Amino acid sequence: LKDPRTGIAAADLIWVPEHDRLDGPNVLRTLTPPHRVSAAKLAAARREPDSRLAGLAVPRLAVLVGGNSRHHRFSNNDIGVFLERLEAAASSGASLMMTASRRTPETLYAGLKRLAEKYGAFLWDGQGDNPYIPLIALADAIVVTADSYNMLGEAAASGVQLLVFEPSGGHRKFTAYLDRLRVYGAVRPFTGRIEGNPYPPLDSTPMIAGRIREEITRRRNKSTS
Repeated sequence: LKDPRTGIAAADLIWVPEHDRLDGPNVLRTLTPPHRVSAAKLAAARREPDSRLAGLAVPRLAVLVGGNSRHHRFSNNDIGVFLERLEAAASSGASLMMTASRRTPETLYAGLKRLAEKYGAFLWDGQGDNPYIPLIALADAIVVTADSYNMLGEAAASGVQLLVFEPSGGHRKFTAYLDRLRVYGAVRPFTGRIEGNPYPPLDSTPMIAGRIREEITRRRNKSTS
């Protein structure tokens, strides 16, 4: 998985995201990455909702917060703007279901905690089971910070609108990724409102797994012929 940087002869099958330039007969390119947020897991989380989230009023807004990375930084201004927009959504009646990452700046996490206390929202504190899949499954829309390729891909498996907040920085490949997701109808900027329309859930994992199975079968048949 990902460009080995040593040419396409490095492996029998190579998966890369569409925005990468690697190409060849043994290269599979998809819009989103492989992940564990499957349709079956989302369906199960909807059938038996997490008790920590089930009582929250609709509309429910999942908030997946990343943090500083190689190409993105949350400036103090970014943090202030992002928290203001989350508060606008909460004050309009949306129930926030929030989770942060190890990369989330302390000042941003403290702001999320204040919002949770003020509006009776949910913020995972690291205790108990990780509610990541239930958050995605029960959301009417999902706010995602644009610093994680994988997090956007996982959220797109929901089929609900992704509302993207872009911190400072960026990279041409990430921009190309967001542009493709916009064309698909999956993302729009987060302005503090729930908006946008559902779209066919976007999950490339079955396609990638299917291609691997096909290659294994083909090689086994070749070796026994």
